Amino acid sequence: MSSSASSNASADVIVVGLGAIGSATAYQLASRGAKVIGIDRYAPPHTMGSSHGATRITRLAIGEGIEYVPLVRRSHSIWRELERECGEPLYRATGGLIFGPTRSDALHHGKRDFVRRTIDAAVAHGIAHEVLGAAEIGARFPQFILEGDEIGYWEPEAGAVFPEACVRAQLDAARRRGATLRVEEEVLAIEAAPGGARVRTARASYVAAAVVVAAGPWLARLVGGVYAERLRVLRQVLLWFETSAPSLYAPGAFPIFIRAAGDGDEHLYGFPMVDDVAGVKVASEQETTTTDPDAVDRTVSAREADATYRGNVALRLRSIGPRVVRAATCLYTTSPDSGFIFDRHPEHDAIWIVSACSGHAFKHSAGLGEAIADRVLGRPGFDLSVFASRRFDVAA
Repeated sequence: MSSSASSNASADVIVVGLGAIGSATAYQLASRGAKVIGIDRYAPPHTMGSSHGATRITRLAIGEGIEYVPLVRRSHSIWRELERECGEPLYRATGGLIFGPTRSDALHHGKRDFVRRTIDAAVAHGIAHEVLGAAEIGARFPQFILEGDEIGYWEPEAGAVFPEACVRAQLDAARRRGATLRVEEEVLAIEAAPGGARVRTARASYVAAAVVVAAGPWLARLVGGVYAERLRVLRQVLLWFETSAPSLYAPGAFPIFIRAAGDGDEHLYGFPMVDDVAGVKVASEQETTTTDPDAVDRTVSAREADATYRGNVALRLRSIGPRVVRAATCLYTTSPDSGFIFDRHPEHDAIWIVSACSGHAFKHSAGLGEAIADRVLGRPGFDLSVFASRRFDVAA
């Protein structure tokens, strides 16, 4: 637990929320010599928000939009730099397969024709890849049960990142560079103050020239306004199923994968067994039922697990049985177009909002934190204007 803080403690930048984006931003700000205070209501890495679950998919070609590609490329570089500093694996290239029916109008992260959009992103950015038909997918990866009309995208640099390790590494690196981290300290209010902004917690009051709010599912509650109207919090379920053939799902034999949904079914994603759990991690995503982050059901029922197995996993993957060896829940904070938001608060220029990771942000988080740090400090860097919230006003 953090030590007590004096009233009106000051900093150059306060970061509220120390998950994927907040930990990256705090680390990058401290690396640039800024005086940083980071605050989290829990003790990250923790299991209460979005940045946990042992693994997250990373891939260079982004079907959600080619504007994300530079961020994920930079993230891969940052994780390799941090690995050398912390001595812990953060990213493992396992190869990745994204595939689905040749003809489908189903949405994935707000985009249609996800596989072909991924291929187009790879071509536009010169990313090494192969385009595979159903026969080639089946020959390389007999683990999949195919329908025969699939198109696939294979990327050798895709793989798994380890979210808890990444958050921990960035927070440790931020501390070594002088950041003050206040954990298990709930933020009660964020407000304008002379020359900047003030953050009030249950223990203290902090002031800074700028505040970055990266509070994930709690962001809308903290900043209110249009964010409370536009952001949805969704409960997601992660499952690890027992396999009778672990060698089939070992790294090197099996890739990370995303099966884009066909018309009338659900998409599915999963991992090789790289997380020291004696089961294969797979999951889908639901986009309809919202939840309160303080009242969410964090247990996974046998009924939920059985529905995922019978309705999806058993139809798509061989040698995986119905027994669940581990289960978890996490929270998505989703914008109307499933894109990110990074912008100034509409009423307070010293307060910056970063949110709506929409289920596909962890792969970008290290690079995004660097870009946010540059923007907040007024330095040249990656252009984040594409994530401005005014796009929703234009769409409306």
